[in-house]
Amino acid sequence: QAQVAESGGGLVQPGGSLKLSCAVSGSGFKVYGMGWYRQFPGKQREFVADISNSGRTMYSDSAKGRSTLTIDVDRNTISFQMNNMMPEDSAVYFCNVQAVIHSNITYLELWGQGTLVTISS
Repeated sequence: QAQVAESGGGLVQPGGSLKLSCAVSGSGFKVYGMGWYRQFPGKQREFVADISNSGRTMYSDSAKGRSTLTIDVDRNTISFQMNNMMPEDSAVYFCNVQAVIHSNITYLELWGQGTLVTISS
């Protein structure tokens, strides 16, 4: 059974940096991409950044230029840093995992439980 574990987040000072990590454990599947989404109160979840297992990254316009996302393929772990955080970046951040199940070659999408990020002094 697959499990997604997020770490990081919490309170960040305006202008500071957010650091998040996400690890997926389990067997019977192969991860081909991981990333982060965020959700503001009363809004739909929105894309922030993702990375393939070959290291190809994509960033949202709001994250581009101030973010770095890396992957450790052997450990199925990603590390994310977003700089110059602003109060409007306050949201719940969710880890997203995209994988393929070995036994039947079907798509598997997993989500972390979310971590609250608050930008405030």
